[in-house]
Amino acid sequence: MANPRLRLGNWGERVARNFVAGKGYRVLETGFRSAWGEVDIVASDGDELVFIEVRTRRGTALGTPQESVTRAKARRLTATAQSYMEETGVAGADWRIDLISIVLDSGGKVQELSHLRHAVEAEE
Repeated sequence: MANPRLRLGNWGERVARNFVAGKGYRVLETGFRSAWGEVDIVASDGDELVFIEVRTRRGTALGTPQESVTRAKARRLTATAQSYMEETGVAGADWRIDLISIVLDSGGKVQELSHLRHAVEAEE
């Protein structure tokens, strides 16, 4: 049986998949792994590839989901996105990295769900 943190993360990723699908995105892959790390959701928004990091938290006492994406995590997400594009032969595609953050209240209900487009900018 998965630990509570893993169960919460998996639940948040399902909610995020449904959320982006409801916005018209086409989910291409989930849990893409490379030597650099993992991207929770790979989707397309029209002609643009979207790599989505999902952060789910029970409250914000330890910081917001947005604050949990460190510079090192941003670099790993960028490298993983580039690895995906190389592996799938779409290296020249337009792409971005988004963040979906989900905050639950003390009762476990969704208090906030936000979608931040271009949450991570690729470093030159």
